Amino acid sequence: QKQLVESGGGLVQPGGSLRLSCTASGFTLDYYAIGWFRQAPGKERERVSCIDSSEGRTNYADSVKGRFTISRDNAKNTVYLQMNSLKPEDTAVYYCAAETLDDCSGPDYPCDYWGQGTQVAVAA
Repeated sequence: QKQLVESGGGLVQPGGSLRLSCTASGFTLDYYAIGWFRQAPGKERERVSCIDSSEGRTNYADSVKGRFTISRDNAKNTVYLQMNSLKPEDTAVYYCAAETLDDCSGPDYPCDYWGQGTQVAVAA
């Protein structure tokens, strides 16, 4: 069974950090661009970051640029999202996805596989 599993979410104070992990089972992440998305209650899903399949190129939403860092460890079949300087507006369920296009190109970001999500809450 092919699946993605996120972990690392939780409750953190403003200014704090979390590292999310996205691990694949049943398939290899090597050939996929991996995107991190988030959805807050009452808001549309937003792609916050992506790392391409081969060159290690990354991109970030303006809302997280300079604070979040995406990376991948193909040997562990895992992609990470390091989140620093967290703000209350970062509160959301975070999902990782294996994107259909391997270069993180948009604008629609079709995805082949999705994880189940991990909750991130930023509050004092």
